[in-house]
Amino acid sequence: MTMPSEQQMRQAIAARDKTQDGLFFYGVITTRVFCRPSCSSRSANAENLRFFPSVEAAIVAGYRPCKRCLAAGETERVAGLVAIARHIESHADEVLTLATLAGIAGLSPSRLQRLFKAAFGVSPKAYQDAVRMQRFKASLKQGEGVTDAIFASGFGSVSRVYGEATRNIGMTPKAYRAGGAGEEITYACRDTALGLMVMAATDRGVCFVQFGEDEASLLSGLQQEFPKAALNPSAAQESPQLDAWMNALDQHISEGAPWPDLPLDMRGTAFQLKVWQFLLSIREGDLLSYSELAAQIDQPKAVRAVASACAKNRIGVLIPCHRVLRSDGSLGGYRWGLARKRALIDSERARRAR
Repeated sequence: MTMPSEQQMRQAIAARDKTQDGLFFYGVITTRVFCRPSCSSRSANAENLRFFPSVEAAIVAGYRPCKRCLAAGETERVAGLVAIARHIESHADEVLTLATLAGIAGLSPSRLQRLFKAAFGVSPKAYQDAVRMQRFKASLKQGEGVTDAIFASGFGSVSRVYGEATRNIGMTPKAYRAGGAGEEITYACRDTALGLMVMAATDRGVCFVQFGEDEASLLSGLQQEFPKAALNPSAAQESPQLDAWMNALDQHISEGAPWPDLPLDMRGTAFQLKVWQFLLSIREGDLLSYSELAAQIDQPKAVRAVASACAKNRIGVLIPCHRVLRSDGSLGGYRWGLARKRALIDSERARRAR
């Protein structure tokens, strides 16, 4: 089922039209909450609305279910899953086993795992990790030190933060060396303020974001990264999640919308993943040098290796390697061109200054 046009969706929200419930959902970027069209919540400014084809698409874009319209309007089963999601949010700093959550839901662990992932697109454990990571980033934005932020968010240790990605890298290292054999990757291209962008994703998340001057060269780069994977061009109606993710990133780049906290399928060595995971914790508008980054991950002598990991980042903007400079303050390198790096830094600093 395809979503209505943007004009129709805005009209449905203004009229709180119950007949449109289930056809789409809308999120509010200032609250990071998503609702049904008929929601009785206070109207949001039109420029703050974002549209999603499903609950799953809204959740993975970083939005939380509305307490008014989604919990009350869902079936008993889905309402129970929303209650489990909220329990995870309220107890994200605790150890939550699948068995514990299943007991709260009144389901078997295997059934809860299956239903939760079908509703929200991720497992309960992955959802808890995402909540913790959001809290970690929020603590950093409020000025807390890295170590304090790690423990405040419930991770328990430095290695838990920078080790999460190593347990969820999509394909195994062996499969990655085999060029993605057996993998299915969906991709699409879109014009942005930084030029033409291609985004590609697996069922685990975004695995590739690149910028260039023409579609042929971008797709060639995707093919080189995953030469043996099945690469499938996407029509928006056939892959609504990818379309929603592209919308979110484009709105961030072109319109100054908040940075989208999308699921990422990062593939690399353990060291590269450690560097990329730390990059995700850097506050928007903040900059640091390669040597400072190396020191932060307890590898002070690995400056060149850090620079190499940044250069090999294949998920542009979403893994913000543009926030790393040379020790003398100069821009250094950027695989998508220094003009794009400067534009990203300038726009982030401008938003930070507001």
